[in-house]
Amino acid sequence: MYGPSSQLERSGNSWAKEHRLPAACQESVASAQLNALLGERPLLHMSWKDTMRRVVRQSKFRHVFGQAVKNDQCYDDIRVSRVTWDSSFCAVNPRFVAIIVEASGGGAFLVLPLHKTGRIDKSYPTVCGHTGPVLDIDWCPHNDQVIASGSEDCTVMVWQIPENGLTLSLTEPVVVLEGHSKRVGIVAWHPTARNVLLSAGCDNAIIVWNVGTGEALINLDEMHSDVIYNVSWNRNGSLICTASKDKRVRVIDPRKQEIVAEKEKAHEGARPMRAIFLADGNVFTTGFSRMSERQLALWNPKNMQEPIALHEMDTSNGVLLPFYDPDTSIIYLCGKGDSSIRYFEITDESPYVHYLNTFSSKEPQRGMGYMPKRGLDVNKCEIARFFKLHERKCEPIIMTVPRKSDLFQDDLYPDTAGPEAALEAEEWFEGKDADPILISLKHGYIPGKNRDLKVVKKNILDSKPSANKKCDLINTPKKTADPASVQNEAKLDEILKEIKSIKDTICSQDERISKLEQQMAKIAA
Repeated sequence: MYGPSSQLERSGNSWAKEHRLPAACQESVASAQLNALLGERPLLHMSWKDTMRRVVRQSKFRHVFGQAVKNDQCYDDIRVSRVTWDSSFCAVNPRFVAIIVEASGGGAFLVLPLHKTGRIDKSYPTVCGHTGPVLDIDWCPHNDQVIASGSEDCTVMVWQIPENGLTLSLTEPVVVLEGHSKRVGIVAWHPTARNVLLSAGCDNAIIVWNVGTGEALINLDEMHSDVIYNVSWNRNGSLICTASKDKRVRVIDPRKQEIVAEKEKAHEGARPMRAIFLADGNVFTTGFSRMSERQLALWNPKNMQEPIALHEMDTSNGVLLPFYDPDTSIIYLCGKGDSSIRYFEITDESPYVHYLNTFSSKEPQRGMGYMPKRGLDVNKCEIARFFKLHERKCEPIIMTVPRKSDLFQDDLYPDTAGPEAALEAEEWFEGKDADPILISLKHGYIPGKNRDLKVVKKNILDSKPSANKKCDLINTPKKTADPASVQNEAKLDEILKEIKSIKDTICSQDERISKLEQQMAKIAA
């Protein structure tokens, strides 16, 4: 009734079912036994573990579990910015969460202490010194009370947040950095040098600032022919990588002002790309194929002819924002407009980028904040915390690795970058490099007292951008003040006071509008 091959196939199936193997494994066992009979290859004696090893790669992060917090631990009633720019709109550190919000008459962002959950009053104070919408914000890695913002008003501002958060709206930054001729869409602090800040604008220029003096010390204005989508520092801050609208990924040495490596058409699609440095010096990119499929790729800057790995994901059109944990080599991909977070492990084994899992929810994300490792709860085996922006709220999402033991898990928490700067700004500009100063999280991280950011301008004329570099007056010796210059100074003071007064009025009017909207909502209800 049945031939010998058929009998063996049935016996293989029965053995596989008896050992309760998954369907895919049952088929492989049966086919192995069938091939043995036909003389194609010897019979395999597969154990359950051998079979599973073939099907699923072993990893301690395979069971990473994501969970959104309860409603009372969210930040509610926040008017998240609607500006058309592909930044994350949110920045987080162990003290505060900052969110770019809608504002009338300029740009603003909220700064909330982490414990300030629940409904946020519409009259809650904001940071509102910009005259155009805020496009990007970034916390200083060496001072949890200092944050930088880039805006459509072509300026970068650096702010000092009070230790316990804002009680009044903040309109006066510590320093205003002026040098871009078009809107500033990217700000990124140096990972190891104190007071070094990078900004990139729609003028296709990258400027590296010494915030301590308010000076622009490096200006890379001829390297990009089109809009810069993002900029990422490497581990020790000696190089940057950029993704641009011209479909090129560039690795740049900012101090030598030269392109170290470059790849044309890293992703062939027209939609925006992202490029970030990994701890081993490789570059990870996200983008789109010619057929508008989302892609991720891994590159070696020493040879960028072909990618180390290239994977196609799906056909959604949201830009993939990558968030990287150098301690565990995990990359989290959050698509703008998606309702999921996918995560991958980067290893030295083929295929190098290993899919781990997906956290899914119902609501799409407008933006995303990512907590530094020192802000996580090591007692709960928390390896990542995201702050997902909805249209009207911010929802923390906690990623944990399930462990039975309550002891500190050394393998999950290797020493991580601490808040201490390894270099001063002047040392870095002179050519020195240093890796981040690492700290242990064994006993948790306790934020220390941050010193105030002090800006010492060498010469007030140096910090002002000059049209066509007409700045020969700087080196001229100072003469005794004549009445005309005194009069000009008085006029300048008067104008500055008037600007401050107008800014304060805008903030107060914004608060008044919020209250009136609240009253309208109550009447309508």
